[in-house]
Amino acid sequence: MALLAPGSAVPSALVALTVFRASAWACLLCFTSYNERLQICQIFAGLESPDLGKCEEAFTDAFKGLLDTEINYDERSHLHDAFTRMTHSLQEVAAAQGSFRVAFPHAAEKIQKIILQLKEVQACIPPCVQDLTVTRGHQAMFFCTVNFQLPKEEITYSWKFAGGGLRTQDLSYFREIPRARGYLARIRPVQPTHRGTFSCVITHDQRPLARLYFFLNVTGPPPRGETELQVAFREVLRWAPREGEMIEPWTPSLGELLARPEALTPGNQCLLAVAVALASASATVLAWIFFRWYCSGD
Repeated sequence: MALLAPGSAVPSALVALTVFRASAWACLLCFTSYNERLQICQIFAGLESPDLGKCEEAFTDAFKGLLDTEINYDERSHLHDAFTRMTHSLQEVAAAQGSFRVAFPHAAEKIQKIILQLKEVQACIPPCVQDLTVTRGHQAMFFCTVNFQLPKEEITYSWKFAGGGLRTQDLSYFREIPRARGYLARIRPVQPTHRGTFSCVITHDQRPLARLYFFLNVTGPPPRGETELQVAFREVLRWAPREGEMIEPWTPSLGELLARPEALTPGNQCLLAVAVALASASATVLAWIFFRWYCSGD
């Protein structure tokens, strides 16, 4: 992962949040902000020095070995403290006219030693898969949300499904669900064929930040009068690839927009503004028509 641009909203310890449930990544960008890294290089190389770019590149290269290093999620605060101390130490070395070509590899080596002393990544601790039980014919909703701040830009959501009633986290069983791209998705009406595991992946700049799992259990008998043979025969007649219609993007109603502030995305805000404008214009036209009618009666 390269250094992010100044406009990228990636706070310190952001992807301490790079969570696949029980683990986190120990990468440089996960625990330091762009401004912190830039400030260090400006002290080392100077504000307008042609070596500023070389310093940033050397900083990233020194920590490449940690890009895919996973740590126990519970240890992320300890590693964040270690990166904070490293940042202050590098600022002191830079102020003392040290060489960034020497300081960066040395800092990366010290972080690596600290990581080796942390607890190992544990296996997934139940409940790793969130359970959702829905009656047949009703609606199922999945919220792909995490308990940490996400970057404001370049965040994407993708959904996958492992059917057949399978409860799993093995990615080889999952298939992509087209059209489902938001943080919230729903299925309606829920049918027995929807019983299985749904997975949501949150991605920033093409790199996954978090993956969540939901197991959907469908309850309730088939419609009255249907025998098991009739149900099976109908399923055969209706068989077709249905990935595109299994799960749909969430289009919130006005009540849901007002009840859930997080639903007020820029697109939804525009739609809400248009709806308010149309309602206001309609009220004005009706009032004008009523006034003309009232005056003509006199």
